[in-house]
Amino acid sequence: MSKFRKKKKGIPAVNTSALPDIVFMLLFFFMVTTTMRETDLRIENPKLPSASEVKKLEHKSLVCTIYVGKSKDPSRDGVGYNKIQLNDKIASAEQVPAFIINARSKVSEAEVPFMTTSIKADKESNVGTITDIRLKLRDVNALKISYSASKSNN
Repeated sequence: MSKFRKKKKGIPAVNTSALPDIVFMLLFFFMVTTTMRETDLRIENPKLPSASEVKKLEHKSLVCTIYVGKSKDPSRDGVGYNKIQLNDKIASAEQVPAFIINARSKVSEAEVPFMTTSIKADKESNVGTITDIRLKLRDVNALKISYSASKSNN
């Protein structure tokens, strides 16, 4: 028989002293890297047609987005699928050139050729409305147009 017994070793406690530092570091990281939505949609989320070819836009800061679809608040904006949204307001096709000129004034002259106009139109929108927008874009020489669509499952 031995005089000495081995002491039982228990599992050491987990050190949580660095946990608050890690939590605040992650919180700060997400606060810095998150971008806020620039516009509030006043039209319903468009049911975009499926796309056969998809190309990623390189300069997202140089994209002017025009939404076409059904209004979320028909009592304020009227009924129908032919509502055009520029920034945060419902507009008409005649206001599109002023919208593009205003967007061009916010970027440098060297970046103007890289500007793209993205049209996000609902499947059920009138083609005549989209054609009117295209004609107004042609008037201000905004010929680089992207028709946003959902990715095809083919």
